[in-house]
Amino acid sequence: MKMHFCIPVSQQRSDALGGRYVLYSVHLDGFLFCRVRYSQLHGWNEQLRRVFGNCLPPFPPKYYLAMTTAMADERRDQLEQYLQNVTMDPNVLRSDVFVEFLKLAQLNTFDIATKKAYLDIFLPNEQSIRIEIITSDTAERVLEVVSHKIGLCRELLGYFGLFLIRFGKEGKLSVVKKLADFELPYVSLGSSEVENCKVGLRKWYMAPSLDSVLMDCRVAVDLLYMQAIQDIEKGWAKPTQAQRQKLEAFQKEDSQTKFLELAREVRHYGYLQLDPCTCDYPESGSGAVLSVGNNEISCCITLPDSQTQDIVFQMSRVKCWQVTFLAFLLSSCLKKMISEKMVKLAAENTEMQIEVPEQSKSKKYHIQQSQQKDYSSFLSRKSKIKIAKGDCVFGNIKEEDL
Repeated sequence: MKMHFCIPVSQQRSDALGGRYVLYSVHLDGFLFCRVRYSQLHGWNEQLRRVFGNCLPPFPPKYYLAMTTAMADERRDQLEQYLQNVTMDPNVLRSDVFVEFLKLAQLNTFDIATKKAYLDIFLPNEQSIRIEIITSDTAERVLEVVSHKIGLCRELLGYFGLFLIRFGKEGKLSVVKKLADFELPYVSLGSSEVENCKVGLRKWYMAPSLDSVLMDCRVAVDLLYMQAIQDIEKGWAKPTQAQRQKLEAFQKEDSQTKFLELAREVRHYGYLQLDPCTCDYPESGSGAVLSVGNNEISCCITLPDSQTQDIVFQMSRVKCWQVTFLAFLLSSCLKKMISEKMVKLAAENTEMQIEVPEQSKSKKYHIQQSQQKDYSSFLSRKSKIKIAKGDCVFGNIKEEDL
């Protein structure tokens, strides 16, 4: 499935010889990821083609004459589509050519040298561990370092992920985004411009039944236990009064296994709750809190007259969706649920082989590219993204669905 790459803005600059070039601001999941020139992307594409041949999507052609505003808009759109389409192949995503280019681009954009550094990783109990890293370490590498330090079984890495998490007032927290495997956590954290933001470790699967895969690893159970307690305390998981009393009793006994067995019966256990938003259904100006997990989107809607309604959308009825700059995390969750559904179908149909867990190097299976289906559509909305200082729109950005 496509990564949430977009190029909402571009900037015209002058080089040392007096010539002019366009610098493209590439965003990932709504945040500035890097700024690159066309020539850099062109050279990168040539490197990728030497490895993967003609299976790559077409790259925008060179212009040998001065570009008009319309031509510049067209190239920006084409580059955006190229970045989205090239990430559909998991083999490309894991390749050294792909990762090394984006690492260098991210470092250069934010003027960060490759050096040793320390990074605090927050666990679900809101305590942190400090690890020594290189500023150019990817999220995948940082996760490996964290797992080694806490003793998490390496083969279970694919069931966990690193997230940018914002810690608010009165103990509130919100998940800002899931860090992609090729992202540099040290750089992304420093460049996010989100107040009180930290890198956190959380499980990364949407089906509560997958807990059973992790129960033989003591450290994994500890992490699940800490996250379950946190989700209940934050109101993300909603036990009944009877369930809460039993859970508190198990917690006092430090019976983690029994606690988790009962927690899996709790409403919204293992769901990821998004920040409150407004919606126009069923009435304009309604407030909404979305919880995503277990193959559904659960919406708690507060009407203008303060009445509440609970509405559930089953993933079996969701065929496709459009992504705006306010819904990247939701889209990531939907894609994760679809990938888990495909894994389940593969287990039921031995003739179909796919990768499991997603983006994990511990187990690699392959699926024919013709069998892949892209469910998400990227809806470009320039006005919804925060433009960094120094960026400017090069002409009008055309909005169109992929």
